[in-house]
Amino acid sequence: MSDYPQISEAEYEVMKIVWKYAPINTNEITEKLLAVSSWSPKTIQTLIKRLVNKGVLAYEKESRVFVYTPLVQECDYIGQESKSFLNRFFNGNITAMVSSFLENDRLPESEINNLRSILSASFHKKDGE
Repeated sequence: MSDYPQISEAEYEVMKIVWKYAPINTNEITEKLLAVSSWSPKTIQTLIKRLVNKGVLAYEKESRVFVYTPLVQECDYIGQESKSFLNRFFNGNITAMVSSFLENDRLPESEINNLRSILSASFHKKDGE
């Protein structure tokens, strides 16, 4: 995975729409974001242009409409951002991160049980290798 450019929270909202619906045109992106934000269409177009300039969105002109596709996979970008967060706040130590969430009562019992299941499945998978 290569290093992707930093994108803002607002740009990330645009990317979530593109990842979900690509290929998608400007009007469709604008329509979907207007339903969940108070941004103006001009603001949305500016965000799209920034993402193109950062190299995370590609576009093709189809007649009079621009159609966008992502150049970055969502899972790759989330992986990079997760690693960056972990390194920035917890020195890359996932145990310290989970401990912090546990100590501050930020993990409900259902999520703790999910983590147990994930860890158990991972442990058994490694045992079977």
